[in-house]
Amino acid sequence: MNKLEKALSILLRHTELTSCLAPVLAQASREGNISYTEVEKIAGDDAEDVLLLGDKWRLLLPVRTRKSAAWEDRLLLCKPGESYEVPNIVRCLVEDARTTGSWDPEHAITKLFKEMGEPAWEKMSKLIGRLEEQGEDFRISAVQIKKTCSELGLGDRIDTLIAELKGSGVMSPKLGSLAEVLGEGSPLYELNPSVFMKRDGNKGNPNCGRRQSLRRFWQHVGV
Repeated sequence: MNKLEKALSILLRHTELTSCLAPVLAQASREGNISYTEVEKIAGDDAEDVLLLGDKWRLLLPVRTRKSAAWEDRLLLCKPGESYEVPNIVRCLVEDARTTGSWDPEHAITKLFKEMGEPAWEKMSKLIGRLEEQGEDFRISAVQIKKTCSELGLGDRIDTLIAELKGSGVMSPKLGSLAEVLGEGSPLYELNPSVFMKRDGNKGNPNCGRRQSLRRFWQHVGV
């Protein structure tokens, strides 16, 4: 087991797909994206399940979209001609894991936001941790984000920080949940589950401790 595979086995609870997903993520992170043909060459018959698992954990996202670049608008098709990309935060996580064997969101967050030129890069891990604590089922509202930014002395840069959180791949707008948006009275965002495994590794875990068809599992739970 290489170091990246070891780190993913902790995140994904030792799923049997880890050995296929690790080289797929490594190549996608190096190149910026990966094609279905390349995924199939690496993962063989497991290619579709690897892509489904990567999409579920927001590790690997389809480039094709229905309307916008929001994650919920990404159209996952598993066939030749399709391509997939890694969010920027996942790229940092993968790069670190290949060296350390650990999946370390806090270090990756600090590293990425420093690279992005964020002046408050030292506070970003704390900010993102607070968002996870306040969110529910990996959802957070703009009101909650603004409140947290203000608490950390970042209240004068809220719009910039929201744009950076989206650009980093830490979160994505939830555009299709109109009823939820109306209920909250503000825009909603989806948090990337792969960034929060240290705080609650079981939350959103699609594996249930054993290998099964991901498609059957998600149909069963209504995802």
